[in-house]
Amino acid sequence: MTSALFVVSEEGYWGEECVEPLTTLESAGVDVTVATPSGDPPEVDERSVDPDEVGAETAERVREVHENHAELNDPDPVARVSADGYDAVVFPGGHGTEWDINQDRHARALLRDAVAGEEGTALVVCHALGLLAFTRTDDGAFLVDGRDVTGFPNDWEAGIVDDDDRMPDGRKLPYWVEDEVRAAGGEWDAELDTETSVTVDGDLVTGRGPESSAAAAQVLLDELGVAAEAGD
Repeated sequence: MTSALFVVSEEGYWGEECVEPLTTLESAGVDVTVATPSGDPPEVDERSVDPDEVGAETAERVREVHENHAELNDPDPVARVSADGYDAVVFPGGHGTEWDINQDRHARALLRDAVAGEEGTALVVCHALGLLAFTRTDDGAFLVDGRDVTGFPNDWEAGIVDDDDRMPDGRKLPYWVEDEVRAAGGEWDAELDTETSVTVDGDLVTGRGPESSAAAAQVLLDELGVAAEAGD
């Protein structure tokens, strides 16, 4: 059976970016495991379940999965999982990843092993792209150097943080994802003139943000050679 490991933030994942790939893969028969940095259940970014922010239907669906999904509520610690044995490793986004996933050495190892190894594929979405800016190959080069990627763009970040880079919840954003990925050598194109943006470069699939989550999930299924559920 095809399997996927989801590495989800405890500091605030964006609901749609996790739930859309999670349920899409499961509907296609993919066996899903969830991991978080400490092994505690992940926290959802409250803005991503706010009907005024994302719409009533999306908010309700995300909250239902967040509260009731068995694996999402009983994750493994990232230090105790390995990319070996999984066909894909998925990193949902959300600003919270900047405070935990993207700074976690075990998460970096999972990404490196999925992308640079002989087997496996990684899907990285939105702010989780920051993980690419801190992940190096075995020879010390940045994993993203020379790779085509999309992700959460500076143009959108500027509309969220204030002049001191503070988030609506008061936390200061430690870095802007686009800047860091570009500095690490990533060939960045968020395709701001398109409705969705998903990029494939070898074993690395990247998605721009929430509205690209469904497309990214489908692309990942295509890369894994798995047929989506009829009607998807």
